Amino acid sequence: MIRVEAVSKQFVRAERWGRKTVVQAVDGMDFVADDACITGLLGANGAGKTTTLRIVAGLVAPTSGRVSIDGIDIQASPQRALARLGCLSDARGLYPRLTARENIVYFGRLQGMDQAAAVRRADQLGELLHMEDLLGRRTEGFSQGEKMKTALARALIHDPPNLILDEPTNGLDIVTTRRLRDALRHLASPAGGGKCIVFSSHIMQEIRKLCDQVSIVASGRQVARGTVAGLCAQAGSADFEEAFLKLAFPDEVNA
Repeated sequence: MIRVEAVSKQFVRAERWGRKTVVQAVDGMDFVADDACITGLLGANGAGKTTTLRIVAGLVAPTSGRVSIDGIDIQASPQRALARLGCLSDARGLYPRLTARENIVYFGRLQGMDQAAAVRRADQLGELLHMEDLLGRRTEGFSQGEKMKTALARALIHDPPNLILDEPTNGLDIVTTRRLRDALRHLASPAGGGKCIVFSSHIMQEIRKLCDQVSIVASGRQVARGTVAGLCAQAGSADFEEAFLKLAFPDEVNA
């Protein structure tokens, strides 16, 4: 389980003549992502989704608030908490001169796995993600979809019970997107370990097809939560796009 409680984040932007501007990227964010559940963070660009996930991943410290992973506070015990988390960010960060298998195994070693166990796990993930033919190739020149598969396998190498993915379908073709959906559904199922998965996107079709629960994010905070059907009922609209606009931007829609 991932729990985000009253999290805020301010950035100070330096401008000319020594002036500074405070940017409120996240403003009192609250949400809970449960085990065996795919939770979607749905919001427009700039809504605070990526900053929130970077805080959950321990890459950015919150200005205030608390994040816990399986009950472990990431600020009080970052190593213990983050060992239970796998992360897939939009910046894939692969080592181009290493093969896909070497990239994956290297991260397994960083997580404390021995070489043989990491290689076995990499081969298992290659089968799960339909990337067996990629494992022996250098990642330099990989397509966006090939990079995504390798980065996802890298995030899963230590079999974490929690997984966060930031806009993972950006730039993917239809076949790769469908295979990613299938892999995530498997990972959230009992057969896949019942993982807690948080998936951020601004693409409503992806959220609608994949997520069990949806948190609508606007202006750095959660403004609504529920199933797709529940959010449509809450907004009084049968159309998910219209429901999103009513819940995220009520002042603009009702103006």
